[in-house]
Amino acid sequence: MSAETPAIEVRDLVKTYSGHTAVSKISFSVARGEILGFLGPNGAGKSTTMRILTGYLPATAGEVNVCGVPVAARGDEVKKLIGYMPENNPLPEDMRVAEYLHYRGRLKEISRRKLGPRIDEVLELCDLTRVRHRIIGKLSKGFRQRVGIADAILAEPPVIIMDEPTIGLDPHQILIVRDLIASLRGRMTVIISSHILPEIEMTCDRVLIINQGRVVAAGTPADLRREVFGQARYELVVAGELITALPKALSDVDATLQIAESGAPDAAGFCTLMLTSTRDEDLGEAVLRALATDMRFRVRSLSRIQPTLEDVFLAATRRGWEKVDTAAALPTKTQKSTP
Repeated sequence: MSAETPAIEVRDLVKTYSGHTAVSKISFSVARGEILGFLGPNGAGKSTTMRILTGYLPATAGEVNVCGVPVAARGDEVKKLIGYMPENNPLPEDMRVAEYLHYRGRLKEISRRKLGPRIDEVLELCDLTRVRHRIIGKLSKGFRQRVGIADAILAEPPVIIMDEPTIGLDPHQILIVRDLIASLRGRMTVIISSHILPEIEMTCDRVLIINQGRVVAAGTPADLRREVFGQARYELVVAGELITALPKALSDVDATLQIAESGAPDAAGFCTLMLTSTRDEDLGEAVLRALATDMRFRVRSLSRIQPTLEDVFLAATRRGWEKVDTAAALPTKTQKSTP
């Protein structure tokens, strides 16, 4: 695979079940060494897409390549390029951790000479060394999730796909899994599907959001904030000549700044205002400088409000539903709209 070849490339992917379209002509690519967050509400088509990527489910139409290898034509070869951890991790409960990894390593055709040292390496990487001889069925949920990750990375595949890797874990276990995934950056390409959006934002380089089988947003979290909201927002707590002088003072900083009051003044006369601007660069310092040097105002605080990934997710999926509803309401070529 050349440096220019994406680790994953999807073009116009379609999957239908008995007339129902689960995935509708989605296209995206993932660079080598990138960590991609794959988001969407339940039933959006995430799991279907990941099963097609791994070769476990055939596509109805479209093209999927993994490391330049077409999944449809060379599925067996693609399976060797991917480490897959499904949401419901199917681990044998009667096997010991090291025994299971040895069994999985032989299935993945790792040579006996390399397998022992590699098992020791992934046990250390996944913080499983102290439970290597424990029976899997007696492990906690967190340890079982880490066994699944160890299995996925055991053969050092170039692509890792994880479906809800931190589901059901406590905060300490989530931190361990987050650090483990981050340690793969640059070494392996990772796709993570999760509903724990703060984890996605802290772990992933880029985010892809799908809804009803369509891509509704894609980019870095910062790019998505700009794309979905298109405005920078600030919270200003200030007292003084707010009606007569404040609009002019703020317009001198940025002509696009808009003011909205979000509450009545307190006992000291301070009012909380919401400011919005179409400019993406941070205007906080310029606003603070302009107001702090003007005797007509007293500034208590100024902060920029950053939409969370959850805000972006809700807005993007809502936008996707609106597009689908609008399209469904339009007459088709075989329909006649009534006058």
